[in-house]
Amino acid sequence: MKNYTAVIERDAETGLYVAWVPGFPGAHSQGGTLDELRANLREVIEMLLEDGAPRLESEFIGTQTVEVA
Repeated sequence: MKNYTAVIERDAETGLYVAWVPGFPGAHSQGGTLDELRANLREVIEMLLEDGAPRLESEFIGTQTVEVA
């Protein structure tokens, strides 16, 4: 079993949660709840893995706070 890190945001207009896996082309989804989002994203990743292991184009490192005056 492989784990992937997803970036999650909430869309201001629709209120939906949206997520994508950095560097994994096509690995993105949305959902009305975090549980729905997780299930949808898992389904997308499983479908993409049917074509074989992806060649990840980047690696998620983390987040950083930037202070601006």
